[in-house]
Amino acid sequence: MSTYFDDLETRSAEARAAALAEALPRQIARAQALPGYAETLNGVEAAAVIDPSVLARLPVLRKSDLGKGQAAHPPFGGYTVRPASGFAHVFQSPGPIYEPGGGAEDWWRLGRFLHACDIGQGDIVQNCFGYHLTPAGMIFENGARAVGAAVLPAGTGQTELQARAAHDVGVTAYAGTPDYLRLILEKADEMGLELAITRAAVSGGALFPSLRQGYADRGITCRQCYATADLGLIAYESAAMEGMIVDEQIIVEIVTPGTGDPVPEGEVGEVVVTTFNPDYPLIRFATGDLSAVLPGESPCGRTNLRIKGWMGRADQTTKIKGMFVRPEQVAALVARHSEIGRARVVASRDGEMDVMTVRIETAGGDASAYEKSVAEVLKLKGIVELVAPGGLPRDGLVIEDTRTYD
Repeated sequence: MSTYFDDLETRSAEARAAALAEALPRQIARAQALPGYAETLNGVEAAAVIDPSVLARLPVLRKSDLGKGQAAHPPFGGYTVRPASGFAHVFQSPGPIYEPGGGAEDWWRLGRFLHACDIGQGDIVQNCFGYHLTPAGMIFENGARAVGAAVLPAGTGQTELQARAAHDVGVTAYAGTPDYLRLILEKADEMGLELAITRAAVSGGALFPSLRQGYADRGITCRQCYATADLGLIAYESAAMEGMIVDEQIIVEIVTPGTGDPVPEGEVGEVVVTTFNPDYPLIRFATGDLSAVLPGESPCGRTNLRIKGWMGRADQTTKIKGMFVRPEQVAALVARHSEIGRARVVASRDGEMDVMTVRIETAGGDASAYEKSVAEVLKLKGIVELVAPGGLPRDGLVIEDTRTYD
Protein backbone atom coordinates (compact mmCIF):
# COMPACT_ATOMS: atom_id res chain seq x y z
CA MET A 1 0.00 0.00 0.00
CA SER A 2 1.36 3.42 -0.94
CA THR A 3 2.02 5.89 1.86
CA TYR A 4 -0.48 8.47 0.61
CA PHE A 5 -3.96 8.23 -0.82
CA ASP A 6 -3.04 10.62 -3.67
CA ASP A 7 -0.65 13.43 -4.58
CA LEU A 8 -2.97 16.08 -3.12
CA GLU A 9 -1.87 15.18 0.40
CA THR A 10 1.71 16.29 -0.15
CA ARG A 11 1.16 19.43 -2.22
CA SER A 12 3.11 22.58 -1.53
CA ALA A 13 1.28 25.50 0.05
CA GLU A 14 1.58 27.34 -3.27
CA ALA A 15 0.04 24.48 -5.26
CA ARG A 16 -2.82 24.13 -2.79
CA ALA A 17 -3.52 27.88 -2.87
CA ALA A 18 -3.51 27.90 -6.68
CA ALA A 19 -5.98 25.02 -6.83
CA LEU A 20 -8.15 26.77 -4.27
CA ALA A 21 -8.17 30.02 -6.24
CA GLU A 22 -9.51 28.10 -9.21
CA ALA A 23 -12.06 25.89 -7.45
CA LEU A 24 -13.52 28.30 -4.89
CA PRO A 25 -15.03 30.87 -7.31
CA ARG A 26 -16.69 28.01 -9.23
CA GLN A 27 -18.22 26.65 -6.05
CA ILE A 28 -19.47 30.07 -4.96
CA ALA A 29 -21.06 30.59 -8.39
CA ARG A 30 -22.64 27.13 -8.18
CA ALA A 31 -24.14 27.99 -4.79
CA GLN A 32 -25.43 31.38 -5.97
CA ALA A 33 -27.67 29.61 -8.46
CA LEU A 34 -29.47 27.69 -5.68
CA PRO A 35 -32.63 28.95 -3.89
CA GLY A 36 -31.14 28.26 -0.47
CA TYR A 37 -28.48 30.92 -0.97
CA ALA A 38 -30.73 33.52 -2.61
CA GLU A 39 -30.73 35.86 0.39
CA THR A 40 -27.11 35.40 1.51
CA LEU A 41 -24.98 35.16 -1.64
CA ASN A 42 -26.83 37.39 -4.07
CA GLY A 43 -24.58 40.33 -4.85
CA VAL A 44 -21.39 38.41 -4.03
CA GLU A 45 -18.85 38.55 -6.84
CA ALA A 46 -17.92 34.89 -7.13
CA ALA A 47 -14.76 35.58 -9.12
CA ALA A 48 -13.36 37.61 -6.22
CA VAL A 49 -13.68 34.79 -3.67
CA ILE A 50 -10.31 33.17 -4.29
CA ASP A 51 -8.92 32.49 -0.82
CA PRO A 52 -10.02 32.01 2.81
CA SER A 53 -9.52 35.68 3.68
CA VAL A 54 -12.17 36.71 1.14
CA LEU A 55 -14.36 33.72 1.95
CA ALA A 56 -14.45 34.88 5.59
CA ARG A 57 -16.48 37.93 4.54
CA LEU A 58 -19.43 35.75 3.54
CA PRO A 59 -22.20 34.85 5.99
CA VAL A 60 -22.10 31.64 8.01
CA LEU A 61 -24.64 28.92 7.20
CA ARG A 62 -26.04 27.11 10.23
CA LYS A 63 -27.93 23.87 10.80
CA SER A 64 -30.98 25.95 11.72
CA ASP A 65 -30.80 27.57 8.26
CA LEU A 66 -30.97 24.12 6.67
CA GLY A 67 -34.01 23.28 8.77
CA LYS A 68 -35.81 26.48 7.80
CA GLY A 69 -34.89 26.00 4.16
CA GLN A 70 -36.09 22.41 4.15
CA ALA A 71 -39.47 23.48 5.52
CA ALA A 72 -39.79 25.91 2.59
CA HIS A 73 -38.14 23.77 -0.11
CA PRO A 74 -38.37 20.10 0.90
CA PRO A 75 -36.47 17.93 1.26
CA PHE A 76 -33.05 19.61 0.91
CA GLY A 77 -33.93 23.28 1.39
CA GLY A 78 -32.75 24.46 -2.00
CA TYR A 79 -29.10 23.70 -1.21
CA THR A 80 -28.57 20.87 -3.71
CA VAL A 81 -28.08 21.05 -7.47
CA ARG A 82 -30.48 18.15 -8.08
CA PRO A 83 -33.87 17.04 -6.74
CA ALA A 84 -34.04 14.15 -4.28
CA SER A 85 -34.75 11.70 -7.10
CA GLY A 86 -31.39 12.59 -8.62
CA PHE A 87 -29.41 11.21 -5.67
CA ALA A 88 -28.65 7.63 -4.75
CA HIS A 89 -29.89 8.04 -1.18
CA VAL A 90 -31.89 10.35 1.06
CA PHE A 91 -31.03 10.27 4.78
CA GLN A 92 -32.67 11.64 7.90
CA SER A 93 -30.78 13.03 10.88
CA PRO A 94 -32.23 14.35 14.17
CA GLY A 95 -34.20 17.55 13.72
CA PRO A 96 -35.29 16.15 11.36
CA ILE A 97 -32.73 17.27 8.80
CA TYR A 98 -32.53 15.51 5.43
CA GLU A 99 -29.24 14.92 3.65
CA PRO A 100 -28.50 13.67 0.15
CA GLY A 101 -26.19 10.78 -0.61
CA GLY A 102 -24.42 10.50 -3.94
CA GLY A 103 -23.71 7.32 -5.82
CA ALA A 104 -20.25 8.39 -7.00
CA GLU A 105 -17.23 6.57 -5.61
CA ASP A 106 -16.11 8.05 -2.28
CA TRP A 107 -18.80 10.74 -2.36
CA TRP A 108 -18.11 11.56 1.31
CA ARG A 109 -14.29 11.21 0.86
CA LEU A 110 -13.79 8.67 3.68
CA GLY A 111 -11.36 6.70 1.50
CA ARG A 112 -8.60 9.13 2.45
CA PHE A 113 -9.06 8.35 6.15
CA LEU A 114 -9.33 4.58 5.69
CA HIS A 115 -6.16 4.62 3.60
CA ALA A 116 -4.43 6.48 6.44
CA CYS A 117 -5.61 3.61 8.69
CA ASP A 118 -3.81 1.16 6.35
CA ILE A 119 -7.12 -0.35 5.26
CA GLY A 120 -7.36 -1.41 1.63
CA GLN A 121 -7.44 -4.36 -0.74
CA GLY A 122 -7.46 -7.70 1.03
CA ASP A 123 -9.28 -6.30 4.07
CA ILE A 124 -12.78 -7.09 5.28
CA VAL A 125 -14.25 -4.18 7.23
CA GLN A 126 -16.92 -4.86 9.82
CA ASN A 127 -18.95 -1.68 9.47
CA CYS A 128 -20.80 -1.11 12.75
CA PHE A 129 -22.14 2.31 11.93
CA GLY A 130 -25.91 2.57 11.61
CA TYR A 131 -27.61 1.96 8.27
CA HIS A 132 -31.15 2.86 9.38
CA LEU A 133 -32.20 6.30 8.06
CA THR A 134 -28.91 7.93 9.12
CA PRO A 135 -25.97 8.09 6.69
CA ALA A 136 -22.99 6.96 8.81
CA GLY A 137 -23.12 3.33 7.67
CA MET A 138 -23.25 4.25 4.01
CA ILE A 139 -20.58 6.92 4.45
CA PHE A 140 -18.04 4.41 5.74
CA GLU A 141 -19.11 1.70 3.30
CA ASN A 142 -18.60 4.13 0.44
CA GLY A 143 -15.10 4.90 1.73
CA ALA A 144 -14.22 1.22 2.18
CA ARG A 145 -15.22 0.49 -1.38
CA ALA A 146 -13.01 3.39 -2.54
CA VAL A 147 -9.92 1.72 -1.03
CA GLY A 148 -10.84 -1.72 -2.36
CA ALA A 149 -11.88 -3.33 0.93
CA ALA A 150 -14.83 -5.70 1.31
CA VAL A 151 -17.56 -4.73 3.77
CA LEU A 152 -19.54 -6.71 6.33
CA PRO A 153 -22.55 -4.36 6.81
CA ALA A 154 -23.05 -5.17 10.46
CA GLY A 155 -24.77 -2.03 11.71
CA THR A 156 -25.43 -1.72 15.42
CA GLY A 157 -26.52 -4.17 18.11
CA GLN A 158 -26.70 -7.99 18.28
CA THR A 159 -23.18 -8.17 19.69
CA GLU A 160 -23.09 -11.96 19.88
CA LEU A 161 -23.89 -12.24 16.19
CA GLN A 162 -21.33 -9.52 15.47
CA ALA A 163 -18.59 -11.48 17.26
CA ARG A 164 -19.54 -14.70 15.49
CA ALA A 165 -19.56 -13.00 12.08
CA ALA A 166 -16.20 -11.33 12.71
CA HIS A 167 -14.70 -14.73 13.47
CA ASP A 168 -16.39 -16.70 10.70
CA VAL A 169 -15.78 -14.15 7.95
CA GLY A 170 -12.23 -13.32 9.00
CA VAL A 171 -12.82 -9.60 9.55
CA THR A 172 -9.54 -7.67 9.60
CA ALA A 173 -10.73 -4.12 10.32
CA TYR A 174 -13.47 -2.43 12.32
CA ALA A 175 -15.42 0.75 11.55
CA GLY A 176 -17.76 2.23 14.12
CA THR A 177 -17.95 4.21 17.33
CA PRO A 178 -14.86 3.97 19.55
CA ASP A 179 -16.40 1.96 22.38
CA TYR A 180 -18.48 -0.62 20.50
CA LEU A 181 -15.44 -2.56 19.32
CA ARG A 182 -14.60 -3.27 22.96
CA LEU A 183 -17.99 -4.96 23.42
CA ILE A 184 -17.42 -7.14 20.36
CA LEU A 185 -13.97 -8.14 21.59
CA GLU A 186 -15.26 -8.96 25.08
CA LYS A 187 -18.14 -10.99 23.65
CA ALA A 188 -15.71 -12.90 21.44
CA ASP A 189 -13.59 -13.65 24.52
CA GLU A 190 -16.68 -15.01 26.31
CA MET A 191 -17.50 -17.22 23.32
CA GLY A 192 -13.92 -18.44 22.94
CA LEU A 193 -13.60 -16.93 19.46
CA GLU A 194 -10.34 -15.67 18.03
CA LEU A 195 -10.66 -12.52 15.94
CA ALA A 196 -8.31 -11.22 13.25
CA ILE A 197 -9.05 -7.50 13.68
CA THR A 198 -5.84 -5.45 13.62
CA ARG A 199 -7.11 -1.98 12.63
CA ALA A 200 -9.99 0.20 13.76
CA ALA A 201 -11.35 3.33 12.05
CA VAL A 202 -13.59 5.15 14.51
CA SER A 203 -15.70 8.28 14.78
CA GLY A 204 -18.88 9.56 16.38
CA GLY A 205 -17.75 9.43 20.01
CA ALA A 206 -14.92 10.07 22.43
CA LEU A 207 -11.79 7.97 21.95
CA PHE A 208 -10.26 8.03 25.42
CA PRO A 209 -6.51 7.33 25.69
CA SER A 210 -7.19 4.33 27.94
CA LEU A 211 -9.54 2.83 25.34
CA ARG A 212 -7.05 3.36 22.53
CA GLN A 213 -4.32 1.77 24.65
CA GLY A 214 -6.58 -1.17 25.44
CA TYR A 215 -6.95 -1.82 21.73
CA ALA A 216 -3.21 -1.42 21.19
CA ASP A 217 -2.60 -4.04 23.89
CA ARG A 218 -4.66 -6.43 21.76
CA GLY A 219 -2.62 -5.59 18.65
CA ILE A 220 -5.25 -3.26 17.16
CA THR A 221 -4.22 0.12 15.75
CA CYS A 222 -7.09 2.57 16.35
CA ARG A 223 -7.34 5.92 14.57
CA GLN A 224 -10.18 8.40 14.47
CA CYS A 225 -11.66 10.87 12.05
CA TYR A 226 -13.93 13.88 12.32
CA ALA A 227 -16.83 13.67 9.87
CA THR A 228 -20.45 14.79 9.67
CA ALA A 229 -23.51 13.72 7.73
CA ASP A 230 -23.64 17.06 5.90
CA LEU A 231 -19.99 17.52 5.09
CA GLY A 232 -18.44 14.07 4.93
CA LEU A 233 -14.81 13.85 6.03
CA ILE A 234 -13.45 16.97 7.72
CA ALA A 235 -10.17 15.78 9.26
CA TYR A 236 -8.42 12.54 10.22
CA GLU A 237 -5.54 11.04 12.17
CA SER A 238 -2.49 9.55 10.51
CA ALA A 239 0.31 7.37 11.83
CA ALA A 240 2.00 10.50 13.19
CA MET A 241 -0.81 10.84 15.77
CA GLU A 242 -0.29 14.61 16.02
CA GLY A 243 -3.66 16.27 15.60
CA MET A 244 -6.03 15.73 12.68
CA ILE A 245 -5.19 16.56 9.07
CA VAL A 246 -7.86 18.47 7.14
CA ASP A 247 -9.30 16.75 4.08
CA GLU A 248 -8.17 18.02 0.67
CA GLN A 249 -11.64 18.76 -0.69
CA ILE A 250 -12.77 21.30 1.90
CA ILE A 251 -11.73 24.55 3.56
CA VAL A 252 -11.73 24.71 7.36
CA GLU A 253 -11.93 27.99 9.27
CA ILE A 254 -11.81 28.39 13.05
CA VAL A 255 -14.02 31.31 14.05
CA THR A 256 -15.34 33.08 17.12
CA PRO A 257 -18.67 31.41 18.05
CA GLY A 258 -21.58 33.59 17.03
CA THR A 259 -19.63 35.86 14.68
CA GLY A 260 -18.00 33.88 11.89
CA ASP A 261 -14.83 35.96 12.32
CA PRO A 262 -11.62 33.88 12.10
CA VAL A 263 -9.57 33.63 15.30
CA PRO A 264 -5.75 33.81 15.40
CA GLU A 265 -3.94 30.52 14.80
CA GLY A 266 -3.91 28.36 17.89
CA GLU A 267 -6.98 29.87 19.54
CA VAL A 268 -10.07 27.75 20.13
CA GLY A 269 -13.13 28.56 18.04
CA GLU A 270 -15.99 27.08 16.06
CA VAL A 271 -15.23 24.86 13.08
CA VAL A 272 -16.70 26.31 9.87
CA VAL A 273 -16.38 24.27 6.66
CA THR A 274 -16.76 25.02 2.96
CA THR A 275 -16.99 21.97 0.72
CA PHE A 276 -16.19 21.52 -2.96
CA ASN A 277 -18.87 18.86 -3.42
CA PRO A 278 -20.53 19.93 -6.71
CA ASP A 279 -23.79 18.17 -5.79
CA TYR A 280 -24.19 19.76 -2.36
CA PRO A 281 -22.21 23.01 -2.06
CA LEU A 282 -22.14 24.03 1.60
CA ILE A 283 -20.54 27.46 1.98
CA ARG A 284 -19.15 28.38 5.42
CA PHE A 285 -21.23 25.72 7.16
CA ALA A 286 -20.98 26.04 10.95
CA THR A 287 -20.55 22.63 12.56
CA GLY A 288 -21.24 23.79 16.10
CA ASP A 289 -18.00 22.09 17.19
CA LEU A 290 -14.94 23.69 18.80
CA SER A 291 -11.36 23.08 17.73
CA ALA A 292 -8.09 24.92 17.10
CA VAL A 293 -5.41 24.99 14.42
CA LEU A 294 -2.11 23.26 15.11
CA PRO A 295 0.95 25.07 13.69
CA GLY A 296 3.22 23.46 11.14
CA GLU A 297 2.84 20.26 9.15
CA SER A 298 2.32 16.68 10.21
CA PRO A 299 5.48 14.56 10.60
CA CYS A 300 3.80 11.95 8.36
CA GLY A 301 4.48 14.19 5.33
CA ARG A 302 0.92 15.34 4.70
CA THR A 303 1.06 19.09 4.24
CA ASN A 304 -2.47 20.34 4.76
CA LEU A 305 -3.75 22.28 7.75
CA ARG A 306 -4.06 20.38 11.04
CA ILE A 307 -6.60 20.85 13.81
CA LYS A 308 -6.62 19.51 17.34
CA GLY A 309 -9.82 17.53 16.87
CA TRP A 310 -13.12 17.88 18.68
CA MET A 311 -12.86 20.18 21.72
CA GLY A 312 -16.51 20.65 22.71
CA ARG A 313 -19.60 22.38 21.41
CA ALA A 314 -19.72 25.98 20.21
CA ASP A 315 -23.42 26.45 20.90
CA GLN A 316 -23.09 27.92 24.37
CA THR A 317 -26.65 29.26 24.56
CA THR A 318 -27.45 29.56 28.27
CA LYS A 319 -30.59 30.48 30.18
CA ILE A 320 -29.97 33.19 32.81
CA LYS A 321 -32.78 34.60 34.94
CA GLY A 322 -35.22 32.76 32.67
CA MET A 323 -33.86 34.37 29.48
CA PHE A 324 -31.70 32.73 26.83
CA VAL A 325 -28.36 34.41 26.16
CA ARG A 326 -26.75 33.40 22.86
CA PRO A 327 -23.23 33.78 21.41
CA GLU A 328 -24.67 35.93 18.63
CA GLN A 329 -25.80 38.47 21.23
CA VAL A 330 -22.33 38.61 22.77
CA ALA A 331 -20.92 39.20 19.28
CA ALA A 332 -23.43 42.02 18.74
CA LEU A 333 -22.33 43.65 22.01
CA VAL A 334 -18.69 43.59 20.89
CA ALA A 335 -19.62 44.99 17.48
CA ARG A 336 -21.46 47.91 19.07
CA HIS A 337 -18.26 49.35 20.62
CA SER A 338 -15.11 49.61 18.51
CA GLU A 339 -12.87 49.73 21.58
CA ILE A 340 -14.00 46.28 22.81
CA GLY A 341 -11.67 43.47 21.78
CA ARG A 342 -13.85 40.63 23.02
CA ALA A 343 -16.39 39.86 25.72
CA ARG A 344 -17.41 36.92 27.87
CA VAL A 345 -20.67 36.36 29.73
CA VAL A 346 -20.34 34.42 32.99
CA ALA A 347 -23.45 32.89 34.56
CA SER A 348 -23.15 32.29 38.30
CA ARG A 349 -25.33 32.08 41.39
CA ASP A 350 -25.72 34.18 44.51
CA GLY A 351 -27.76 32.04 46.87
CA GLU A 352 -30.87 31.12 44.89
CA MET A 353 -30.46 33.93 42.36
CA ASP A 354 -28.83 33.87 38.92
CA VAL A 355 -26.09 36.44 38.36
CA MET A 356 -24.84 37.57 34.94
CA THR A 357 -21.38 39.10 34.77
CA VAL A 358 -20.17 40.53 31.47
CA ARG A 359 -16.39 40.67 31.27
CA ILE A 360 -15.24 43.12 28.59
CA GLU A 361 -11.72 43.22 27.21
CA THR A 362 -10.74 46.83 26.54
CA ALA A 363 -7.82 49.19 27.08
CA GLY A 364 -9.64 51.28 29.69
CA GLY A 365 -12.72 53.29 30.47
CA ASP A 366 -15.67 53.15 32.81
CA ALA A 367 -17.56 49.86 33.24
CA SER A 368 -20.83 51.72 33.79
CA ALA A 369 -20.62 53.09 30.26
CA TYR A 370 -21.45 49.62 28.93
CA GLU A 371 -24.37 48.80 31.23
CA LYS A 372 -26.97 50.25 28.85
CA SER A 373 -25.61 48.27 25.88
CA VAL A 374 -25.54 45.09 27.95
CA ALA A 375 -29.19 45.53 28.91
CA GLU A 376 -30.27 46.37 25.35
CA VAL A 377 -28.33 43.64 23.54
CA LEU A 378 -28.45 40.81 26.08
CA LYS A 379 -31.94 41.75 27.30
CA LEU A 380 -30.73 41.42 30.90
CA LYS A 381 -29.05 43.65 33.42
CA GLY A 382 -25.71 42.41 34.64
CA ILE A 383 -22.46 43.23 36.36
CA VAL A 384 -19.88 44.68 33.96
CA GLU A 385 -16.20 44.03 34.56
CA LEU A 386 -13.39 45.48 32.45
CA VAL A 387 -10.23 43.46 31.83
CA ALA A 388 -7.05 44.45 30.04
CA PRO A 389 -6.43 43.32 26.44
CA GLY A 390 -5.44 39.66 26.50
CA GLY A 391 -7.08 39.16 29.89
CA LEU A 392 -9.82 36.76 28.76
CA PRO A 393 -8.99 33.08 28.14
CA ARG A 394 -8.57 32.03 24.50
CA ASP A 395 -10.58 28.84 24.99
CA GLY A 396 -13.47 29.45 22.57
CA LEU A 397 -16.00 30.28 25.28
CA VAL A 398 -18.04 33.44 24.99
CA ILE A 399 -20.64 32.25 27.52
CA GLU A 400 -19.40 30.43 30.61
CA ASP A 401 -21.81 28.76 33.02
CA THR A 402 -20.25 28.26 36.47
CA ARG A 403 -23.49 27.42 38.27
CA THR A 404 -23.85 24.15 40.18
CA TYR A 405 -27.08 22.63 41.37
CA ASP A 406 -25.86 20.27 44.07
